[in-house]
Amino acid sequence: MKKSALVALLFLTTYNMAGSVNIALAANVADAMVELKKEFALVQPDTKLNVTLGSSGKLTAQIKNGAPYALFLSADMNFPQALYKEGIAVTKPVVYAQGALAYISKTPQDFTQGIALVKNDTIGKIAVANPKTAPYGTAALEAMKHAGVYDEVKEKLVFAESISQTVVYAVTAADIGFIAKSSLYSPNMSQYKEDTHWAEVDPSLYSPINQGIVLLKAGEQNQEAKALYDFILSAKGKEILKKFGYLVP
Repeated sequence: MKKSALVALLFLTTYNMAGSVNIALAANVADAMVELKKEFALVQPDTKLNVTLGSSGKLTAQIKNGAPYALFLSADMNFPQALYKEGIAVTKPVVYAQGALAYISKTPQDFTQGIALVKNDTIGKIAVANPKTAPYGTAALEAMKHAGVYDEVKEKLVFAESISQTVVYAVTAADIGFIAKSSLYSPNMSQYKEDTHWAEVDPSLYSPINQGIVLLKAGEQNQEAKALYDFILSAKGKEILKKFGYLVP
């Protein structure tokens, strides 16, 4: 077991007690989870929610290595489906949200060009999440390939570990970056204006980003985990997710 996974396992085991829920959360859901936690606390005030953020692939690896997460909210359906097939997840993956891909730049861009703007000489570095572990990275590459620009820009790509790290790269070291639209709803992103600093990527260029939730074996007997699972899929949970730019089933 890698050292990082062992540290996560030991930390979570410390907090894996009655009245608490360990959550493995895809990074793109971080801001929405802040509000979900606040609302959940109104009905379950004594429940402690321990959230670990990361790319869906890395979180899946931690879960397979025994990290005692009770719930997993992924950025796709493939990772939770794999856990279900292996018997590590005890519920079938259910779509809790559908994400959208956006691109963002720290400097104003002509987004009327569409995705072709990444070919411009003024764009030297393009931030993308690692497609091996981050589904939004997969969607970004798919969009560029579908639009026929990938081969021209592949040498410009700079890969980040997760979608949250991609956001940091995009507004600091890179000239543009492909991120989750939900990331734009963070209060510290308010300075970036739609159609000037960011725009949605044409959704016809990539497969729908259906994000799945599963209850894991470590949470099978955890009533608080089941309550949170139900809350996220409830009308109130969906209302909150919609506020952060997601489509909900």
